[in-house]
Amino acid sequence: MAIPETQWAQVIEKRGSLVYKQIPVQKPGPDEVLVNIKYSGVCHTDLHALNGDWPLETKLPLVGGHEGAGVVVAKGDLVTDIEIGDYAGIKWLNGSCLACEFCRRSEEPLCPHALLSGYTVDGTFQQYAIAKAAHVSKIPKNVPLDAVAPVLCAGITVYKGLKESGARPGETVAIVGAGGGLGSLAQQYAKAMGLRIIAIDGGDEKKAMCEQLGAEAYVDFTKSTDLVKDVRAATKDGLGPHAVLLVAVAELPFQQAASYVRPRGTIVAIGLPANAHLKAPVFDTVVRMITIKGSYVGNRQDGDEAIDFFARGLIKAPYKVVPLSELGKVYELMEQGKVSGRYVLQMPE
Repeated sequence: MAIPETQWAQVIEKRGSLVYKQIPVQKPGPDEVLVNIKYSGVCHTDLHALNGDWPLETKLPLVGGHEGAGVVVAKGDLVTDIEIGDYAGIKWLNGSCLACEFCRRSEEPLCPHALLSGYTVDGTFQQYAIAKAAHVSKIPKNVPLDAVAPVLCAGITVYKGLKESGARPGETVAIVGAGGGLGSLAQQYAKAMGLRIIAIDGGDEKKAMCEQLGAEAYVDFTKSTDLVKDVRAATKDGLGPHAVLLVAVAELPFQQAASYVRPRGTIVAIGLPANAHLKAPVFDTVVRMITIKGSYVGNRQDGDEAIDFFARGLIKAPYKVVPLSELGKVYELMEQGKVSGRYVLQMPE
């Protein structure tokens, strides 16, 4: 196919300012591919990039987005393991050095030279995006690109978090923020991995969705008068969940989890509310032997595994498709807390 000189994109020209405009199409370097993005999921991280409220500098101007699914249309001379015409996904980790201690240990997200899609390099809210060939994920041709887009960040992130939790089949995991984009996928992966689910979120719409996705219990933080008691009561022995996945976008849930996770339980922090802090009582943390840890996206293998779960029909995450031009409206809904599931942007033809 012919590659145009210009393309439509959503560009952050300054903090909080989003402009829908035409920009040049870049050419891939020797170790890069150019992907004709068909769909891109919208993550809460993208809103942080727009607002600039994380302690991590972005480039400006910036094209956001890091859940892009599309077709490889050009590649550099050094690229041998992916072909033009292949389906591919561009993820948060756009590239890494592949030579440092972390890359050699398959912990590429911790690479000190990592390139971050939609944050330190231009991302997927454009028709054509570039990434290092080693880090794009191949997508099977039978997989619908709109449906798989949210898996490329939200899916991989929560799948990695569940692995990090150490929860075993038959054990219970509480998912805080279960009705959002990350949470809806976390429930799908948890169920596929044989875990029992307590969903924690607010509102009847999210309750209905969580129950449909397989949650055995739903705790509504807007109605509960004692959330800690209610979460513990939702487990069959009343001791609390074996693991807690924190994918909420507010600080308070990060303070509450240590009070209801069971002894020897693990709390995994995934969500990144701006300027938030983790707190836990030292006495209870020690005598109940609680583990508190962070989990940050996944490596290349985690990505392949997460996509494979989806390709086998085990993940059916809820999403809504809107045109690229409506990204600003999606951000407004995010700020109002009115997003259930995931929004996916469709690129113009």
